Amino acid sequence: MMNKPFLAALALGLATSTSAFAQTEIQWWHAMTGANNDVINRLADEFNASQKDYKVVVSYKGQYADTLNAGIAAFRANNAPHILQVFEVGTATMMGAKGAVKPVYQMMAETGQAFDPKAYLPTITGYYSTAKGEMLSFPFNSSSMVMWVNRDELKKAGVAEIPKTWPEVFAAAKKLKAAGHETCGFSSAWTTWAMLEQFSAWHNLPLATKANGLDGFDTELKFNSPVHVKHLQTLVELQKDKTYDYSGRASASEGRFTSGECAIFMNSSGFLGNVKANAKFDWAAAPMPYYPDIAGAPQNSIIGGASLWVMGGKSADEYKGVAKFFTFLSDTDRQAKLHQESGYLPITKAAYEKTKASGFYEKNPANQVPLIELTNKEPTENSRGLRLGNMVQMRDVWSEELEAALAGLKSPQAALDAAVERGNQMLRQFERTVR
Repeated sequence: MMNKPFLAALALGLATSTSAFAQTEIQWWHAMTGANNDVINRLADEFNASQKDYKVVVSYKGQYADTLNAGIAAFRANNAPHILQVFEVGTATMMGAKGAVKPVYQMMAETGQAFDPKAYLPTITGYYSTAKGEMLSFPFNSSSMVMWVNRDELKKAGVAEIPKTWPEVFAAAKKLKAAGHETCGFSSAWTTWAMLEQFSAWHNLPLATKANGLDGFDTELKFNSPVHVKHLQTLVELQKDKTYDYSGRASASEGRFTSGECAIFMNSSGFLGNVKANAKFDWAAAPMPYYPDIAGAPQNSIIGGASLWVMGGKSADEYKGVAKFFTFLSDTDRQAKLHQESGYLPITKAAYEKTKASGFYEKNPANQVPLIELTNKEPTENSRGLRLGNMVQMRDVWSEELEAALAGLKSPQAALDAAVERGNQMLRQFERTVR
């Protein structure tokens, strides 16, 4: 029979052994699908294999809006993840959620991780930082809107060059329709992002006052201008015979391009992985089209994609694990590889310079298109970015009004007037909640 001192020593040894191998779990909720979901899983696996103290556990929570809503609901239920991927238009919502988030610059300082905001591309970090340059969230998958084209189908339709202007896109789409693309000459995913948000920045037009909300939440929408109305009117006319064909509010329509149905398709540069995997034709990415009669166009595009927000109420050890993971993600070689494989932007200057120096862009020009757009000109108040409260809900309202115009239920002017009026009501509601 074993004596008590031996049993006590054995129990102590087992406890010590167990604690030595205990890992702190870091929950990461995200909205990535397809090839980009594979990237998320690989990054987590690589980090988990690189050390033994922490384990990043990834969970897909639906599209961007679904993931944001899931995170907010989980915080209210005191069950939030450590890391929540939030698309760029959710930035104001996260900033206004007092107590719900742990600012990244604070977490990095408190955990002693080396962190220099100046190491990151300013066109990206400015979107997620305070006026003082303090980074509130961690840039992850930043992108911009580009025009994807099916070179094979353009050639068949007699379109010799990739269109650069909107009139050239309209003309090419009519040729494509005549050449057999009966259901779609051109289209886009993320319609409000393409036809309102990016359209405004690219033409140096205000989407809203106060630098589109970056200079204050007391902003008012301005996208019912004559230029916006004219553009929507053209889309309405082209929708009638599907020279232009509306493809919905988010990204579920992406298969219309990779299947060959829509030979011209506006979508995120982050679409690259899916195009590489699924398009069985000669494709290319090109800058967004512009109206040549608009003074100063094209200006510069604004970023899309998402950043990683750290949720509040976690332990010091958990924050240490998150901080180590962010340091891991910022590694130059890892960032360069992520950029080259996914189509998302390199978040650090070093990763961009490494990619450029390697000659990668000469062989893979699609990866550089969003960078060319973002840096086309020095940003203005109309093209620095967006920070509008209740943006997720407002996009639905804007989509409702665009859909009404495209269906012939409202005139383009009436639809955009209503989108602005309804959106301004939502902005005032948000302003009251954050004061």
